[in-house]
Amino acid sequence: MLSTKAPILRTEHSRHAHLKPVGVCEVKLTGGLLTERYLTNATAGLTAGWQQLWESHTVPNFYVVSGKRPGAVEGPRYIDSDGYKWLEGACWAWAHSQDSTLRAWIDEFVDVIAAAQDEDGYVNTHFMGERKSLRFTDLHHGHEIYCFGHLTQAAIAHHRVTGEEKLLRVACRFADLLYHLFGPEGRWGACGHPEAEMALVELYRETGEQRYLELASRMLDARGRKPSVLDGSTYLLDHLPFREQREAVGHAVRALYLYAGAADLYMETGEHALWETLEEIWQDVFLRKVYITGGLGARYEGEAFGLPYELPNLRAYAETCAAIAGFMWNWRMLQIDTQARYTDWMETALYNGILSGVSLDGTRYFYMNPLESRGGYERSPWFGCACCPPNIHRTLASLPGYLYSLSEETVYVHLYASSELRTHLPNGQQVHLRVTTDYPWSEEVEIIPSAGRYGIALRIPSWAAQADLQVNGKRMEAPPGSYVTIEAEWRGDEVVHLRLPMPVELVRAHPRVEEDRWSAAIRRGPIVYCVEQADAPNVNLLDLYLSGEVGRLSPQWEPSLLGGVVTVRGTALVDTVDRVEQPLYLSQSQYTSPQWREVEVCWIPYYAWANRGAGAMKVWLPLAER
Repeated sequence: MLSTKAPILRTEHSRHAHLKPVGVCEVKLTGGLLTERYLTNATAGLTAGWQQLWESHTVPNFYVVSGKRPGAVEGPRYIDSDGYKWLEGACWAWAHSQDSTLRAWIDEFVDVIAAAQDEDGYVNTHFMGERKSLRFTDLHHGHEIYCFGHLTQAAIAHHRVTGEEKLLRVACRFADLLYHLFGPEGRWGACGHPEAEMALVELYRETGEQRYLELASRMLDARGRKPSVLDGSTYLLDHLPFREQREAVGHAVRALYLYAGAADLYMETGEHALWETLEEIWQDVFLRKVYITGGLGARYEGEAFGLPYELPNLRAYAETCAAIAGFMWNWRMLQIDTQARYTDWMETALYNGILSGVSLDGTRYFYMNPLESRGGYERSPWFGCACCPPNIHRTLASLPGYLYSLSEETVYVHLYASSELRTHLPNGQQVHLRVTTDYPWSEEVEIIPSAGRYGIALRIPSWAAQADLQVNGKRMEAPPGSYVTIEAEWRGDEVVHLRLPMPVELVRAHPRVEEDRWSAAIRRGPIVYCVEQADAPNVNLLDLYLSGEVGRLSPQWEPSLLGGVVTVRGTALVDTVDRVEQPLYLSQSQYTSPQWREVEVCWIPYYAWANRGAGAMKVWLPLAER
């Protein structure tokens, strides 16, 4: 069942998926911001990650339980998943780099995982040896099935890029054990941390074994049952049967992984009730509970979604894993229902809430991604709960596989980056697309298609009013927030030119978002901007206001700043009235109106903040004129 294309999702036989993702190996990134982030991750990021997996005892644990080294298992019960996510990313990266050192690490890790597996198929270093009797006694918090999910995703990536079955056999044996325990002849069970649902559906796609699809469905059906499997916990998404859920609640990452798994199930079954639930929850999340950066999960308490419009800035949790999970869910929704709104939110998360999670050198990470800082918050090389760093590794390593999808006769271009696509459409048509652009800094995208009869569907982002689309100089309609399909018998000498105007914009939040009422944020194209203390050294950011006149702001390419970025430069306002000694509260009659002074300010892309020290930062600034 080897696929030399190595797609992230293998949906060519999924009857209810409209699109089929191209393979990671079919796309080559050739320049621009995404290429830079991809290459940094593939070298510095994965190298530092491998070292951290040793220092945190993730890899040594497998040596201990396999009997290859003496010692004790250390770390939290979910620690195996950190290694599996890194391994998945390493496989996707190796598919392009063919780096011998990276391959040696992959082989070493695969070998020791296989050596650690018990005869019955079980493998989880925390519950082996003296803890063996505790297996599956705590579905709420044990994370055993969660770790299995990440093992399986790593095994599928490994199989698709190497053709080897060693790790895939490990995953299948563990899946067979779970089917025996929690399948139709076993007890009802689901993991407190969803993840396995996605993995099981993809394992079914990889192997053709129907029981893996049945087990994924049964785990989804286990939620909200009476008697409850997970104590009816809202935090664990057990409060209602899945098909009766209509709003996003509980732990954000867990919820988003569950929604992604349900979308995978829908692609195989076409069950209307699943789609109805997914669509209503999507509306709840992306109309009422998402940050302008694509961040998700507002509350520190329970790493949870809050109420509608509850989106604090200073205390935003916005876990990096949640932005990635939202990206994964929207990717699956897009394969089902080809609407640009899903891709728009993927893009927003990628350029803002995901890239912010890793430093420019690729070796330090954010767990939370607040939209305001009073100073002192900075990235770390690893965490005691290290879910985010290897999630970054696998997401950036698989980026080539997210740029395009295929229908029977059309290539869909989702994310714009300089790249080359070499593939075959399902109808057999060979396609070679060359995309040249400096997006997201540049407005210009040029596409040169190879000869043949096929369509090219281009996403026009919702922010791209006045987009200009031309084929050999002939203009086409390009409404924002849509895919525009160009159907042609290509000769091989045509040029498709797309211009996506990127004026600097002031963005206002919905008036029910109390923290951002009477405030504005700056955005240019898909990039959200912030002001950082390093660029306003003589001003307390709490005293900074926007005039509301966008004409005072202009973009500027600065190649020597933060790896090369387009900044926004212009003026902001500072109240010169000395309020430091004022009482905390004043009557209206005692209040002194502001006296404004203009100051020069530079706004930088939000993803690049905290790379010059742990200074203050703000995305939203109050408006001086309301």
